[in-house]
Amino acid sequence: MVEAFAVASGKGGTGKTTSTLALGMALAEEYDVTVIDADTGMANLLFHAGLDDADVTLHDLLIADRDVAVEDAVYDRFGMSVVPCGTSLTAFEAADPKRLRDVVAELAADTDVLLLDSPAALGSKSAVLPIVLADRIVVVLQPTVPSLSDGLKVQEYAHSYGTETAGVVFNRVRADEDVERIAEQAGRYFGGQTLASVPESDAVRAARRSGEPLLAHAPDDPAADAFREAAARLDVRDGDEHDVAERFRSAVVPERV
Repeated sequence: MVEAFAVASGKGGTGKTTSTLALGMALAEEYDVTVIDADTGMANLLFHAGLDDADVTLHDLLIADRDVAVEDAVYDRFGMSVVPCGTSLTAFEAADPKRLRDVVAELAADTDVLLLDSPAALGSKSAVLPIVLADRIVVVLQPTVPSLSDGLKVQEYAHSYGTETAGVVFNRVRADEDVERIAEQAGRYFGGQTLASVPESDAVRAARRSGEPLLAHAPDDPAADAFREAAARLDVRDGDEHDVAERFRSAVVPERV
Protein backbone atom coordinates (compact mmCIF):
# COMPACT_ATOMS: atom_id res chain seq x y z
CA MET A 1 0.00 0.00 0.00
CA VAL A 2 1.06 3.59 -0.51
CA GLU A 3 -0.49 7.04 -0.54
CA ALA A 4 1.24 10.33 -1.27
CA PHE A 5 0.30 13.47 0.63
CA ALA A 6 1.56 16.95 -0.24
CA VAL A 7 1.76 19.16 2.84
CA ALA A 8 0.98 22.63 1.47
CA SER A 9 0.03 26.09 2.67
CA GLY A 10 -0.01 28.83 0.03
CA LYS A 11 2.28 31.08 2.06
CA GLY A 12 5.42 30.84 4.14
CA GLY A 13 5.61 30.90 7.92
CA THR A 14 2.69 28.58 8.67
CA GLY A 15 4.93 25.80 10.02
CA LYS A 16 4.64 23.51 7.03
CA THR A 17 7.96 21.70 7.58
CA THR A 18 7.31 21.30 11.30
CA SER A 19 3.90 19.87 10.42
CA THR A 20 5.33 17.49 7.80
CA LEU A 21 7.84 15.95 10.21
CA ALA A 22 5.37 15.84 13.09
CA LEU A 23 2.75 14.07 11.00
CA GLY A 24 5.46 11.76 9.68
CA MET A 25 6.64 10.72 13.12
CA ALA A 26 3.08 10.18 14.34
CA LEU A 27 2.14 8.12 11.28
CA ALA A 28 5.38 6.13 11.58
CA GLU A 29 3.99 4.48 14.70
CA GLU A 30 1.71 2.51 12.36
CA TYR A 31 3.11 2.88 8.82
CA ASP A 32 6.38 2.94 6.94
CA VAL A 33 6.77 6.66 6.23
CA THR A 34 9.00 8.48 3.75
CA VAL A 35 9.31 12.26 4.03
CA ILE A 36 10.62 14.22 1.04
CA ASP A 37 11.66 17.87 1.10
CA ALA A 38 10.17 18.85 -2.25
CA ASP A 39 10.78 22.56 -1.64
CA THR A 40 13.80 22.59 -3.92
CA GLY A 41 14.17 26.37 -3.90
CA MET A 42 13.77 27.14 -0.19
CA ALA A 43 14.61 23.84 1.49
CA ASN A 44 14.91 23.75 5.27
CA LEU A 45 13.73 20.28 6.29
CA LEU A 46 17.37 19.17 6.57
CA PHE A 47 17.87 21.61 9.46
CA HIS A 48 14.71 20.38 11.25
CA ALA A 49 15.85 16.76 10.92
CA GLY A 50 19.51 17.19 11.85
CA LEU A 51 20.66 16.50 8.28
CA ASP A 52 22.42 19.75 7.43
CA ASP A 53 25.62 17.74 6.82
CA ALA A 54 23.95 15.24 4.44
CA ASP A 55 26.33 14.22 1.64
CA VAL A 56 23.59 13.47 -0.94
CA THR A 57 20.28 15.32 -1.20
CA LEU A 58 17.30 15.55 -3.52
CA HIS A 59 19.16 18.15 -5.58
CA ASP A 60 21.68 15.48 -6.58
CA LEU A 61 18.87 13.25 -7.81
CA LEU A 62 17.37 16.06 -9.90
CA ILE A 63 20.60 16.98 -11.71
CA ALA A 64 21.11 14.87 -14.81
CA ASP A 65 24.88 14.44 -14.66
CA ARG A 66 25.05 13.40 -10.99
CA ASP A 67 25.77 9.67 -10.73
CA VAL A 68 23.85 8.86 -7.55
CA ALA A 69 21.10 6.37 -6.71
CA VAL A 70 17.85 7.38 -5.04
CA GLU A 71 18.75 5.28 -2.00
CA ASP A 72 21.86 7.43 -1.50
CA ALA A 73 19.64 10.39 -0.60
CA VAL A 74 17.46 8.46 1.87
CA TYR A 75 18.35 8.74 5.57
CA ASP A 76 16.85 6.80 8.48
CA ARG A 77 15.83 9.40 11.01
CA PHE A 78 13.35 9.37 13.90
CA GLY A 79 11.62 6.21 12.69
CA MET A 80 11.14 7.58 9.17
CA SER A 81 12.95 7.56 5.85
CA VAL A 82 13.90 11.18 5.14
CA VAL A 83 14.98 12.64 1.78
CA PRO A 84 16.37 16.12 2.43
CA CYS A 85 16.96 18.77 -0.20
CA GLY A 86 20.04 20.96 -0.36
CA THR A 87 20.16 24.73 -0.08
CA SER A 88 22.57 25.57 -2.90
CA LEU A 89 21.22 28.12 -5.38
CA THR A 90 23.52 26.67 -8.06
CA ALA A 91 22.11 23.18 -7.52
CA PHE A 92 18.55 24.51 -7.56
CA GLU A 93 19.15 26.20 -10.90
CA ALA A 94 20.70 23.02 -12.34
CA ALA A 95 17.95 20.72 -11.07
CA ASP A 96 15.31 19.43 -13.47
CA PRO A 97 11.97 19.36 -11.60
CA LYS A 98 10.59 16.79 -14.03
CA ARG A 99 13.01 14.22 -12.59
CA LEU A 100 11.05 14.38 -9.33
CA ARG A 101 8.47 12.11 -10.97
CA ASP A 102 10.91 9.18 -11.22
CA VAL A 103 12.35 9.82 -7.76
CA VAL A 104 8.93 9.74 -6.11
CA ALA A 105 7.92 6.72 -8.19
CA GLU A 106 10.94 4.76 -6.96
CA LEU A 107 10.33 5.75 -3.36
CA ALA A 108 6.64 4.81 -3.63
CA ALA A 109 7.57 1.20 -4.28
CA ASP A 110 8.97 0.74 -0.77
CA THR A 111 6.82 2.71 1.67
CA ASP A 112 3.26 3.08 2.97
CA VAL A 113 3.03 6.86 3.24
CA LEU A 114 4.84 9.54 1.24
CA LEU A 115 4.82 13.05 2.71
CA LEU A 116 5.97 15.79 0.31
CA ASP A 117 6.96 19.00 2.08
CA SER A 118 5.81 21.38 -0.66
CA PRO A 119 6.90 24.92 -1.56
CA ALA A 120 4.75 27.69 -0.14
CA ALA A 121 4.08 29.53 -3.40
CA LEU A 122 2.75 28.38 -6.78
CA GLY A 123 5.07 30.42 -8.95
CA SER A 124 7.00 27.72 -10.82
CA LYS A 125 6.80 24.14 -12.10
CA SER A 126 9.05 22.96 -9.29
CA ALA A 127 6.61 24.50 -6.80
CA VAL A 128 3.38 23.02 -8.14
CA LEU A 129 4.65 19.56 -9.11
CA PRO A 130 4.44 18.03 -5.59
CA ILE A 131 0.78 19.08 -5.39
CA VAL A 132 0.09 17.57 -8.81
CA LEU A 133 1.91 14.32 -7.96
CA ALA A 134 0.17 13.75 -4.64
CA ASP A 135 -2.99 11.75 -4.10
CA ARG A 136 -4.21 14.31 -1.54
CA ILE A 137 -3.05 17.49 0.13
CA VAL A 138 -2.89 18.42 3.80
CA VAL A 139 -3.34 22.18 4.02
CA VAL A 140 -1.51 23.93 6.86
CA LEU A 141 -3.08 27.23 7.88
CA GLN A 142 -2.89 29.83 10.55
CA PRO A 143 -6.33 30.83 11.89
CA THR A 144 -6.61 34.04 9.89
CA VAL A 145 -8.71 34.99 6.90
CA PRO A 146 -5.64 35.80 4.68
CA SER A 147 -4.13 32.38 5.46
CA LEU A 148 -7.47 30.75 4.69
CA SER A 149 -7.56 32.59 1.36
CA ASP A 150 -4.02 31.44 0.47
CA GLY A 151 -4.88 27.87 1.36
CA LEU A 152 -7.96 27.96 -0.83
CA LYS A 153 -5.82 28.97 -3.81
CA VAL A 154 -3.62 25.92 -3.24
CA GLN A 155 -6.68 23.70 -2.96
CA GLU A 156 -8.21 25.12 -6.14
CA TYR A 157 -5.01 24.39 -8.03
CA ALA A 158 -4.76 20.89 -6.59
CA HIS A 159 -8.35 20.04 -7.43
CA SER A 160 -7.88 21.25 -11.00
CA TYR A 161 -5.34 18.42 -11.41
CA GLY A 162 -7.40 15.80 -9.58
CA THR A 163 -5.59 16.00 -6.24
CA GLU A 164 -8.06 15.80 -3.35
CA THR A 165 -7.96 17.46 0.07
CA ALA A 166 -7.27 15.16 3.02
CA GLY A 167 -7.79 17.83 5.66
CA VAL A 168 -6.69 21.09 7.25
CA VAL A 169 -4.27 21.62 10.13
CA PHE A 170 -4.57 24.94 11.97
CA ASN A 171 -1.06 25.63 13.24
CA ARG A 172 0.56 28.16 15.57
CA VAL A 173 -2.79 28.95 17.16
CA ARG A 174 -2.64 31.55 19.95
CA ALA A 175 -4.99 31.42 22.91
CA ASP A 176 -6.62 34.74 21.93
CA GLU A 177 -7.46 33.67 18.36
CA ASP A 178 -10.98 32.72 17.37
CA VAL A 179 -10.06 29.44 15.73
CA GLU A 180 -13.62 28.12 15.98
CA ARG A 181 -14.95 30.79 13.64
CA ILE A 182 -12.16 30.28 11.11
CA ALA A 183 -12.51 26.49 11.36
CA GLU A 184 -16.21 26.84 10.61
CA GLN A 185 -15.38 28.82 7.48
CA ALA A 186 -12.74 26.26 6.52
CA GLY A 187 -15.29 23.49 6.90
CA ARG A 188 -17.50 25.20 4.32
CA TYR A 189 -14.77 25.75 1.75
CA PHE A 190 -12.22 22.96 2.10
CA GLY A 191 -12.79 19.45 0.84
CA GLY A 192 -11.39 17.69 3.90
CA GLN A 193 -11.97 17.80 7.63
CA THR A 194 -10.17 19.92 10.21
CA LEU A 195 -7.51 17.50 11.44
CA ALA A 196 -6.29 19.46 14.46
CA SER A 197 -5.72 22.86 16.03
CA VAL A 198 -2.06 23.06 17.04
CA PRO A 199 -1.22 25.66 19.72
CA GLU A 200 1.67 28.09 19.43
CA SER A 201 4.56 26.58 21.35
CA ASP A 202 8.05 27.56 22.41
CA ALA A 203 8.97 23.87 22.11
CA VAL A 204 8.59 24.11 18.33
CA ARG A 205 11.27 26.79 18.11
CA ALA A 206 13.51 24.90 20.55
CA ALA A 207 13.15 21.73 18.46
CA ARG A 208 14.11 23.58 15.31
CA ARG A 209 17.23 24.99 17.01
CA SER A 210 18.22 21.51 18.20
CA GLY A 211 17.79 19.94 14.76
CA GLU A 212 15.04 17.58 15.88
CA PRO A 213 11.37 17.18 14.92
CA LEU A 214 8.94 18.39 17.57
CA LEU A 215 7.76 14.89 18.51
CA ALA A 216 11.36 13.82 19.20
CA HIS A 217 12.36 16.96 21.06
CA ALA A 218 9.24 17.51 23.18
CA PRO A 219 6.93 14.48 22.84
CA ASP A 220 4.68 15.58 25.72
CA ASP A 221 4.17 19.15 24.54
CA PRO A 222 0.53 20.10 23.75
CA ALA A 223 1.54 20.89 20.16
CA ALA A 224 2.95 17.37 19.78
CA ASP A 225 -0.31 15.93 21.10
CA ALA A 226 -2.26 17.98 18.56
CA PHE A 227 -0.16 16.67 15.68
CA ARG A 228 -0.76 13.10 16.88
CA GLU A 229 -4.47 13.89 16.83
CA ALA A 230 -4.16 15.14 13.26
CA ALA A 231 -2.31 11.99 12.18
CA ALA A 232 -4.94 9.78 13.84
CA ARG A 233 -7.66 11.50 11.82
CA LEU A 234 -5.76 11.15 8.57
CA ASP A 235 -7.22 8.10 6.89
CA VAL A 236 -4.44 6.52 4.83
CA ARG A 237 -5.79 4.79 1.75
CA ASP A 238 -4.53 1.46 0.53
CA GLY A 239 -3.10 2.25 -2.89
CA ASP A 240 -1.22 -0.26 -5.02
CA GLU A 241 2.43 0.78 -5.03
CA HIS A 242 3.02 -0.34 -8.61
CA ASP A 243 0.02 1.60 -9.91
CA VAL A 244 1.01 4.65 -7.89
CA ALA A 245 4.61 4.48 -9.10
CA GLU A 246 3.48 4.26 -12.72
CA ARG A 247 1.14 7.22 -12.23
CA PHE A 248 4.04 9.29 -10.91
CA ARG A 249 6.30 8.33 -13.81
CA SER A 250 3.68 9.26 -16.39
CA ALA A 251 2.49 12.45 -14.67
CA VAL A 252 2.26 15.47 -16.94
CA VAL A 253 4.36 18.37 -15.70
CA PRO A 254 1.96 21.35 -15.54
CA GLU A 255 2.61 24.09 -18.04
CA ARG A 256 0.51 26.74 -16.32
CA VAL A 257 1.49 28.14 -12.96
